[in-house]
Amino acid sequence: MKGVILAGGSGTRLHPLTRITNKHLLPIYDRPMVSYAIEALVQSGVDELMLVTGGTHAGEFLRLLGNGHEYGIERLSYGYQEEAGGIAEALGLAQRFVGDDRVVVMLADNVFERSLASAVGSFEAQELGARIILSRVEEPGHLQHLGVPELDDAGVVRRIVEKPEEPPSTYAVTGVYFYDPTVFEVISTLEPSDRGELEITT
Repeated sequence: MKGVILAGGSGTRLHPLTRITNKHLLPIYDRPMVSYAIEALVQSGVDELMLVTGGTHAGEFLRLLGNGHEYGIERLSYGYQEEAGGIAEALGLAQRFVGDDRVVVMLADNVFERSLASAVGSFEAQELGARIILSRVEEPGHLQHLGVPELDDAGVVRRIVEKPEEPPSTYAVTGVYFYDPTVFEVISTLEPSDRGELEITT
């Protein structure tokens, strides 16, 4: 399985800090934010990674990560997103890197307290399709700023609603997505949403 870490975006909510660097390079405790996503994937057994970023600070990731060996990465590739076009567009840049393998996509501003190994194992065990990691959120007002899944009676995700006024469940999408290679066929059919981005969750 390959891993793709998405570290793009303009980070406007963190201005003025993000005027001088990419938000995923900002420190959390004793290391850059992106380090946590890398550690989560490597510790779950995914050690072939591509980091996709953009903007004027993209080269700083190369300076920080180099070939990735210091972080336990076996093979590290880089992708450059010309402008903010959404998660799906960023993932599309990794198509040749992923090839016919399965892929786990992780947003670089995620910090997980628990290991992702069981989720990786469960996805590898399923025959095909996709998988996401959800987290329960008790405050409905907070859900209005997140991606929220609509579940059927069996607990299967039917769709994901971005920033809903009326959340269809008490769960939030955490920003970790698992896909089989057919995801790239789907990406090629997507049209930009009202936000001008290719939405991965529709």
